[in-house]
Order: sequence, then C-alpha cells, then structure tokens
Amino acid sequence: MATAPSFLFFLSLFATTLTFADSQSFIGVNYGQLADNLPPPDATANLLKSTTIGKVRLYGADPAIIKSLANSGIGLVIGASNADIPTLASDPNSATQWVNSNVLPYYPATNISLITIGNEVLTSNDQSLFSQLVPAIRNVQNALNAMSLGQKIKVSTVHSMAVLSRSEPPSSGSLNPALGDTMKQLLSFLSDNKSPFTINPYPIFAYQSDPRPETLAFCLFHPNAGRVDNGNGKLYTNMFDAQVDAVYSALSAMGFQDIEIVVAETGWPSRGDTNEVGPSVENAKAYNGNLITHLRSLVGTPLMPAKSVDTYIFALYDEDLKPGPASERAFGLFKTDLTMSYDVALAKSSQQPQAPSTSPTTPVTPAPSTAAQWCVPKVGVSDVQLQANMDYACSQGIDCSPIQAGGACFEPNIVASHAAFAMNLYYQKFGKNPWNCDFSQSATLTAQNPSYNACVYPGGST
Repeated sequence: MATAPSFLFFLSLFATTLTFADSQSFIGVNYGQLADNLPPPDATANLLKSTTIGKVRLYGADPAIIKSLANSGIGLVIGASNADIPTLASDPNSATQWVNSNVLPYYPATNISLITIGNEVLTSNDQSLFSQLVPAIRNVQNALNAMSLGQKIKVSTVHSMAVLSRSEPPSSGSLNPALGDTMKQLLSFLSDNKSPFTINPYPIFAYQSDPRPETLAFCLFHPNAGRVDNGNGKLYTNMFDAQVDAVYSALSAMGFQDIEIVVAETGWPSRGDTNEVGPSVENAKAYNGNLITHLRSLVGTPLMPAKSVDTYIFALYDEDLKPGPASERAFGLFKTDLTMSYDVALAKSSQQPQAPSTSPTTPVTPAPSTAAQWCVPKVGVSDVQLQANMDYACSQGIDCSPIQAGGACFEPNIVASHAAFAMNLYYQKFGKNPWNCDFSQSATLTAQNPSYNACVYPGGST
C-alpha cells in the first residue's frame, strides 16, 4: 500500500482546492495564430479572464493581443522568431529596437514576464543558428538591463525533448553532448540571469512509439502500476513527471540544478489522421484534465516535490492553417466560437463563455441540485487493478492515512475496501468530474453512501 502523504502536503493540497476559482500562475496556455478563423483578441482576453489560466505564451509579439491583456493580471510570454536570431545576434541596436517596439509600449500594464528567442532552435535543421542563439539572447537581455527591466523580464529559448540524448530512466537524463559549447554557454547565461530552461514534453510521442494500453495509462495519468527508476528507486506514475525529471537530471548532471524548469508546451490532440495513434477527444480530455488536476495538487515530481512547474498547455485554439498531419490542427482547448472543445475544469464558474445570443430565451426553472455521489469500484474488478488504483490515488496528494493500520477505515483489511476509500477520496478532492471516477473504466458513481461504522467516505453534491 502507498505511504500516506505528509500532513504538510495535505494542507498544501487543501489550500489549493480552496483557490480553484482564482487564476493559477502555474497553469498557462499557448496562443498560436496559424489560423484564419480566430476570434478578436479582446474576445479571447475575456475568455481567458473567465478561466483559471494564469499565463499565456505567444510565439511572436502581436500588438493587438498584447494590448488586449493589459490590466488582466495574466502573465505573458512573447517571442522572437528563429528568423530574427541572426539580426538580434549581430547587432545590439537591433535588440534594443526589438525591445523598444515589443515591450516598452505595453509594459507594465501588460504583465510581460518572459521573452523567448527562437523555438526549438537546437534541434532544428538550421545549424547556422546554433552559434548565434546565445549572442541573440544576451543582446536582448542587455537591452532589458539598460532599461532597468532585466530583473523583471527574463530571456530564454525553447527546446524540444530531443536536446536530451537520454531520458529513461529519469535519473539518467542527459543533454546531447553534440550541443557542446552552445548548451554550456546557454546554461551559464540562464543561471547567471535566473532565467528558466524551457522545454516541450509531449507524452503522446512516447505512446506513439510504444502503443500498449499500459503505456497509454501511464501517459494519461490513469491508474497504473507505475515505473520504478532503477537509478534512484523512485516510483513514477505518469510520463509527464518522468520527462520533467529527466530534464532536471540532465541539468543537474551539468551542475545547473538551480535553473528553473518551465514546460513551454505540452498537450494532446483531439483528432488526427486515420494512421495516427493516440489522438481522440477522450484522450485529449483525459491528458489535459488530469495534468491540470496534477498541477493543482502541488505534489510536484519525485525529484522536485511540493511544487508545480509552470506549464503551458498547447493550445488555446485549433489552428487550421498549420501544416503536417491532422493532429497538428487539433490541439485546441477551445473552439474559435469561444466554446469548450471539451471540459477540463478551467472555468472560474460552472458556466463557460458562450457566443452572444441573437434571440431571447425563455426563462426556465433551475433544475434541482444533483444528489450526493461517491466513486466506488465496479463489481468484478481484480485486486491487481484495485491495488493500482489505490497506489495511484494515494500518490496524488490525498490523505490515505484512514486506510493505514490503526486508521478508521483500515478494517476490513482487504484491497477492495481500501481501494474504494482511496478512489472516492481522489474523486471528491479533484473536481468530482466524471473522468476523476474512471480509473481505466474500473470505477462507477453511486448515490448510496458507502460509509460504515466510524469510516466516513467524503461525499457531496456534484
């Protein structure tokens, strides 16, 4: 049975659940613009303000979007393109002009916190940019310093996971030695300026290379037996944590464990071509919804516990002009009519923004509140599955002490009883959404309170 989390972890989790209605700085979204049907920036800004999304990443520096987020409290990442790098690297005056044009007119009304120079440069086909990347970053940083903004706005670049030569197990994570001096110079700069190392982990790619059901469960944060890191003995229950910790290990191996890690992109497509493995609405909803739940738990990763890395989900909208397979155009959390693609509990209220109505509506009597529900195992589920469910639930920051020896729910001392308590507690703590009571389709909701004697199962209206 999993060891119960510490009391401090539980208090942290409890405090977090009380603030779900507020924006959360560690939950961000990528706002791509490769589409011809996007809503106006002001409409998007209003949509964002109705959610708990705390940060937005742009791939460029669109003035209308930057203006629309003024005084919103939402943090903003803006970017210079790969094509901008040679000029920014060769001419400090160009870097100053870039900052003058893209930062000064909007800051601090718009909370610009990070500038990214290029996207996945070090794994691109244009090796001519390698030697120019750090000089470009340094020139932009110097321009910010000259304007007394260097301590407020950081500068970095974004990497794909391919900058790692090894990521499995996470403790063996290492950076590609072929990147050599460029990576060392970059890490030194990031450390000196307290700028983040930004990375794009996509568990769907791991699933596509190993399309087994157990791999899918591991990638979607579904209950699973987990994977033990044979280097340090730590248990991983999801691919996201494993990939982030591989990056941490790689930075630590280079002596730069002090550098903050930011997830600049991660997501799951809701559809794809017939030959693509993994894209579906069900999987996208599971990955993004469970990722958000995981971040809100503040459990962290095995190597970076008790905190959540800033994570930008890809993407705000589908982008119908993106090239490549169909999945590239299907990552949106929202449709361009401002409705949800699927619900991952991002709204500050139970009502999501909707397109304005063009006709009056007839008032209706509010429906009565739904009766209390509890999450319990389905009949006939094996002890192996129930043990995996329990281990997973108890690893996510809930208080499993009642099913430990001496606890109010320890007796009867059988897997089915312990798992039922843990699964229900997970469901109650993380939003009471249907997918929080899925457990690889081994659980169901019931209106019958399973509490007994002194063992009380938390429950409430959905």
